[in-house]
Order: sequence, then structure tokens, then C-alpha cells
Amino acid sequence: MLTLADSPSLATTRSPRPHAVVIGSGFGGLAAAVRLGARGYRVTVLERLDRPGGRARVHRQDGFTFDAGPTIVTAPFLFEELWSLCGRRMADDVTLAPMLPFYRIRFPDGATFNYSGDPEAMRAEVARFSPEDVPGYERFMARSAAICRVGFEELGHVAFSSVRDMLRITPSLLRLGGHRSVYDLVARHIRDERLRTIFSFHPLLIGGSPFRASAIYCLIAHLERRWGVHFAMGGTGRLVDGLVGLIEGQGGTVRYRADVARIDVAAGAATGVTLADGTRIPADIVVSNADSAETYLSLLGEEGRSWHRAKLKASSSSMGLFVWYFGTNRQFPDIAHHTILMGPRYRALIEDIFVRKVLAPDFSLYLHRPTATDPLLAPPGCDAFYVLAPVPNLAGGQDWSVLAEPYRKAIADSLESSVMPGLSDAIVTSRVTTPADFAGDFRSFRGSGFGLEPVLTQSAWFRPHNASSAFRNLYLVGAGTHPGAGLPGVLSSAKVLDTVVPDARLFA
Repeated sequence: MLTLADSPSLATTRSPRPHAVVIGSGFGGLAAAVRLGARGYRVTVLERLDRPGGRARVHRQDGFTFDAGPTIVTAPFLFEELWSLCGRRMADDVTLAPMLPFYRIRFPDGATFNYSGDPEAMRAEVARFSPEDVPGYERFMARSAAICRVGFEELGHVAFSSVRDMLRITPSLLRLGGHRSVYDLVARHIRDERLRTIFSFHPLLIGGSPFRASAIYCLIAHLERRWGVHFAMGGTGRLVDGLVGLIEGQGGTVRYRADVARIDVAAGAATGVTLADGTRIPADIVVSNADSAETYLSLLGEEGRSWHRAKLKASSSSMGLFVWYFGTNRQFPDIAHHTILMGPRYRALIEDIFVRKVLAPDFSLYLHRPTATDPLLAPPGCDAFYVLAPVPNLAGGQDWSVLAEPYRKAIADSLESSVMPGLSDAIVTSRVTTPADFAGDFRSFRGSGFGLEPVLTQSAWFRPHNASSAFRNLYLVGAGTHPGAGLPGVLSSAKVLDTVVPDARLFA
């Protein structure tokens, strides 16, 4: 069997710096690689696909550029920190455009709500829907700010390595209503049902049900107000490319089509990885940006299964995602950059997705039109779109090889009859991604879009730990570990490594 030193294709100059292997080039893995490189590690990132980014990879076809995954940048300072660690300015590589409004939310009757970070404008929007709810909205935003200070600013980058860490925050968690659901906390302040929908949908952005996700996730409302919602000009892929450039500038390596078959373990510690072609890559530490369930159930072989199988089998996963990317030969100027199209049902549809796990005939949609901000993502006179529908994960048993095209057609018909008249005649390029693709491309457990579901019993200490409690020198980043999904979450998971990964000098 070849080793890193023996293989001509993997020959590297021997370095006194300890070696860190990062599995996966999603934002969590790339951010971890930058932080480890800044701390003196020699870093190798291994990506099984042919391009970086993981769920944030980029699709280019027929002259159109589609971000495959994240489209919303919040808490941009977490990205800026990574550039600063390399002595550089993010603004020199990536331009972030602020969104105004953040989203346009449309109800089936045609009523729209422009959601922004402007307090006065938001009060006016709330008053348009329900004047008597303005004071309750103000109280809700005050609660969101308090939750954000604790849940994100104080604890988002803190490791929960022992149950004592969880017990320490339990009083604050209860005081802030963390035992309630997001919807329950919103409903305690706001009476109008449409406004309850508007201020409780945020957990869906990180894979959770508003009726099951802990009210701790109400912090998102304040996080967006404080730091804004942004779009990376050129697409989110510009951030991916920028991080790859930082890693390479540190002397690190990002390798593609490098399929990790297993994490090697000896004497209770991770010692490197073995690729699917049999190549062994030794390492002083291993960081997995793979799905946390995939890490324990597959990459660690029998040792991982014996330790974590029962817990992961009993866990609940986030919902699946159906994403349709399409380009049109004309523009739709009335469509905002971010539009949320609410369906005729809210609670019942979410229960279909998360509880009953059935594919309902109706849907709520997130419609992304990046060319509203950056026309260069499509040929002249054209528009690029993606539309996302939350759907059951693969535990629902749906056969997407049969269902994908009829479901796409139903979404197209809905868009054409509501906000995009003439759509069917304007489409010139198209592709879809289903939960089956998430399972195949990203080895996502149950084909979920965001790893474990963000419920209280799967948050903080209850999530797979950033520093593996099963094996030394093994660390986890990304949506499946603390603090969770979404760009701020996965970037913060990499920041946690600063406190749990040994200083590089200890390996000298």
C-alpha cells in the first residue's frame, strides 16, 4: 500500500510542521484549513468531487452561473477574520453587496412583506399587516437580541466538550425560552398569523421546523438586523475560490477527486486517512467536514459504528431539499433577489415534511434571482434562477428518479401562474438536485440538506462534538457539529477548533 512519502503523485517536501488532513472542502472544511494553517499546521484538504465548495459548489452551464447551495451571507465578519489571519483583506478578493430588502415574502393572496434590517421600515411593514402587533414585534426583536448575545456571540464558537458545559448555560437557556419552539416564542409576542409565519420561518434556512426548533434560533432575526444580509458578487463561489486561494497561499494543498474511504485509527487516535484507491495519507490530526453521521457510521468503520450507530440511528435529520436551477432567455425585473413564496398551508405542510415525511402536492418556495444584483451571472438580457422547495428527507421513502420531473413541472406551473407569467416559453437551461443527489454527491445521511435537525436535544453538547469524544486527534466541523448549519454556524464550527486543537508546536 502506498504512503504519502512513497507515492510519486503525492510527493511533498518533508516539513517540520505537523500535518493536518481536512476531509471535505465545504465552508467548514475550508475555514478550518485556513485557521489551522495560520496556527502552523501543514494542511491538505481532500475533496471527493471535482471542484471545491461541497454544498456551496458552483454549476456553470449554457453561459449561466448557478450557486448550488448557500446564497445568503450573514455575519460577514466571520469571513473577514479568515482573510485577516492570512494578512489580507477580503474586500480585495470578494465584493459583498448588501441586500435591500433582505427578502420579499409573498402570500398566496398576493400580499407581500419586504423584510429588511431597517427598524423604521420594519415597523411600517408590520403595521401594514397588523397595527396592534407593532409593540409585540418590538418585544420579540428585543428578545431576539438577548438570545443572539448569548447563543451566538458568547457561545457560537465555544466547544461543548462535556456535560458540565451544557449545565453551565442551562439557566440562561431556560431564561431565554430555549425550551420553547421558535414558533411558540414568536406567537407569545405576535398575534397576526401571517406575521407569525414571517418571523418564525428562519429555522427552515438551517434545516429545522419552526414548530420543533429551539427558540434559541430566534437569534437569526437579530443577527440579520445587526450584520445585514449580503450577496457575494459573482456568486457564493467567489468566497469558495477566495478561501482556496488563502489555503494555497499558506502552503496548503486542496486535492480534488480524492475520495476518503476511511479514517485510520490506532490506539484510540486518528492517524490519517486512506483513500478509495488505497493511498494512505498519514496525519497528526484529522478534521472531518463530511456529514457527521457519515464520519461515524462509514469513515470510522467498525470502531465508529460500535460507538455511535445507535445514537445516530435514533437521531432526527433535517429536511431534504429539492432545488431547480434554470435560466431564461429574458428577464423578470419584478422578481426580487430573494423571494419567499408561502404556500396555502404553513404548519400542516411543515408537519408533512418533518413528521409524516410525505411529499405534499402544495409547497412553499424560496426563489433566488441573483441576476437582480449581478447581471453577469447570465448571458446579456437573460436571468439566472434557482428555486428551492423543502421536502422530506430520504426517510420518507420517495423515489426521486420517478418524482423529480413531475415535481419540477408542478413548481414551474406554480411560478408561471403566480409571479412569472410566460416562464415555460422562456426557459433555456435547467437542472435539478434532489435528496437522492445530496446522499450521492455529499454522502448526506438520509439525504438531508443540513445534517442533524436543529432541535434542543440535538444542539450544543447534544450534537456530535467538535473534538471527537471517541478518538483523539479527530475533529469535526460543518453543519453536523456545534453550533450547526448556515454559514455563520459552519464558520463558527471551524473557529471552535482554535480552542480544542493542540498548538502545532506540541507535535514538534
